[in-house]
Amino acid sequence: MALKPETLLCPRPEGLYCAPGDFFIDPVRPVDRAVITHGHADHARAGHGLVLATQATLDIMRVRYGDDFAGQVQALAYGEIVNRSGVEVSLVPAGHVLGSAQVVVRWKGMTIVVSGDYKRRRDPTCLPFQPVPCDVFVSEATFALPVFRHPPDTEEIAKLTKSVEQFPERTHLVGAYALGKAQRIIRLLRESGYDKTIYVHGALERLNALYENHGVDLGPIEPATSDKGDDLAGEIVIAPPSAIADRWSRRFADPVGAFASGWMRVRARARQQGVELPLVISDHADWDELTGTIAELAPGELWITHGREEALARWAELNGIAARPLSLVGYEDEDA
Repeated sequence: MALKPETLLCPRPEGLYCAPGDFFIDPVRPVDRAVITHGHADHARAGHGLVLATQATLDIMRVRYGDDFAGQVQALAYGEIVNRSGVEVSLVPAGHVLGSAQVVVRWKGMTIVVSGDYKRRRDPTCLPFQPVPCDVFVSEATFALPVFRHPPDTEEIAKLTKSVEQFPERTHLVGAYALGKAQRIIRLLRESGYDKTIYVHGALERLNALYENHGVDLGPIEPATSDKGDDLAGEIVIAPPSAIADRWSRRFADPVGAFASGWMRVRARARQQGVELPLVISDHADWDELTGTIAELAPGELWITHGREEALARWAELNGIAARPLSLVGYEDEDA
């Protein structure tokens, strides 16, 4: 009798569970053994007994949660294999943020790949997604609707630098999530030729330092601490999205409110949030990247963990791939 994938990996309230190896992948509540795909808070939570992840992800969790975020930790390099009760586990790059990984689980000739969050386009702050042939591909579906087709990030960065040139009397205040998006925006600005000092909210400083320690050169950066609004006229300030609507933002010179997110493709959402300069820059795969990845891998089955599950499942079925929405709860898309 053929081995059923559910024997190797199955959804439970805590998250995806590997019964033969007795561990969870990205559990949403504390468990004895957890494999973590990346450092965003909806996937990487504190309180587990043992955490296995890339060194960069462990470092991110330490910055966010403190030294005692888990009972024990085990760093696994990309491509390195560990064996847990006959189950082989390895991590390969996911292209999402620094240290992000897909989890490759092999047992009795079956391979299941759990993508975590991923994207396929180049990101100067992390290694690119590595396709792994598999029997079951477990994919996210944050932007799994045909309307979501992200433009080249170089074009969006050009919009930002052009606006800075057009409005030198104003501060450009860019909302970007503290882990991954902020550092990617900074690197993309550097690659575009923007070599001026970039000012950042204090919430970004420790993660920026961590990226620098992992070899990502962010160039000249200073804290945006001036109490005099016109001090930063003509400059770019990067801050968490929550700070853009806060009193903190009022110190700057007639700020241009920008927001870097895949959700900025939805104009109504940008208007509702009062975003003057929407930048469609996402750390998640868009519709074409999702469907292209699935077509490339051609897995026997597609499991969909979170996001727009129904549309992606329908696409898969129309293309001859059995699909199963897992309807896992506890994962957000706020880092999009």
